[in-house]
Amino acid sequence: MQFTDANFEEEVLKSKIPVLVDFFAVWCGPCKAMAPTIEELATEYEGRVKIGKMDVDENPETAQKYGIQSIPTITFFKNGEVMDSTVGVKSKDTLQDKLDALLV
Repeated sequence: MQFTDANFEEEVLKSKIPVLVDFFAVWCGPCKAMAPTIEELATEYEGRVKIGKMDVDENPETAQKYGIQSIPTITFFKNGEVMDSTVGVKSKDTLQDKLDALLV
């Protein structure tokens, strides 16, 4: 799923299920390295966690609001609140642990 400045409130902040937002840019090498992991997690957690990407170059308003300074930044939301965040390339296991924590 693609998150944008326009749909962020509806898709992320008002979501009934937890949300993982991958703040990225198309020119970012580490972001490209994370893409397959994010896609795998989206499949594995489908229906339980909403997982999507947000291009910081195309959506500067939301990136600025959440203080995104380095990418990739992966932010975890639950009930409209930031619950956790991680910067840089992370293992699938690390992200799964963070997602599982949102589901309890």
